[in-house]
Amino acid sequence: MAESTKTALITGGSKGIGYGVAEALVKDGIQVAITSRSQKSADEAAAKLNATREGSAIGIESDVRSLESQQNAVKIILEKWGQLDYVIANAGVGHFAPIYHLTVEQWQETIDINLTGVFFSAKATLAALKETKGYFINISSLAGTNFFPDGTAYNASKFGLVGFSQAMMMDVRKDGIKVSTIMPGSVATEFADHTPSEKDAWKIQPEDIGQIVSDLIKMPARTLPSKIEVRPSVPGK
Repeated sequence: MAESTKTALITGGSKGIGYGVAEALVKDGIQVAITSRSQKSADEAAAKLNATREGSAIGIESDVRSLESQQNAVKIILEKWGQLDYVIANAGVGHFAPIYHLTVEQWQETIDINLTGVFFSAKATLAALKETKGYFINISSLAGTNFFPDGTAYNASKFGLVGFSQAMMMDVRKDGIKVSTIMPGSVATEFADHTPSEKDAWKIQPEDIGQIVSDLIKMPARTLPSKIEVRPSVPGK
C-alpha cells in the first residue's frame, strides 16, 4: 500500500448507510474494511466494492457488542494496511414498541449495539487513530434530539450516543483526532426490516450520507463540524 493511501473501518458496512459510505470512500481512493456480524455478508459487500476498484475493500466478521471482536478487526486492518485513518461507527439496530410491550431483550440489544457498541469501537480504535491524527465519525439519528412514541429504547440509545460523541470529541481533539456526529432523518435503507422501494425516493439515500462523510474528511484540518443534522429536503406525503 502506498504511504499516502488512507484506510477506513466501517461498522455495519455490508448494506444501507454503511455501504453507501464505503462506496463514497472507495471512489475517493480510500481502502475500506467493512464489518458485519456475518462473514458472508461482509465478503459479498467487499466483492462488490472490489469490482469497482480492485483491492479496495476487505470484509471482516465483527460484532460491536464485543470489545475483543472490535480489537480483532483493528488488528486485521493494521496487519494488512499498516494504519487506520477513519472510523465510521455505523452499526445500529431499531426496536420500536410502547414501553408496555418493549421487551427487556429489545431494550438491551438496542443499548448494547447503538451505544455500548460505539464505546467499544472507540476503545478499540483510538490508539491507531492517534497515530494518524485520524477521524471518528458516528452515525446517530435525529432520534438523538427528537423523541417520539414507541421510541423509548431507540431514543435513549441515540440521545446517549449524541452526548457520548460530543464529550468524546472534547476528550480527543487535543490529540489531533476529529470526532463528528451525523444525525440523519429518514433514510431509504433496510433498517428495522424495511425494504426500500420507489416510494422511498423522497428520503435521504445512503449515497447522500456517503457524500457527507467524504466532505467531512476533506474539510480543512483546522475546522471541525462536530454535529450535523440532515433531513429530507421535502417531507414525505
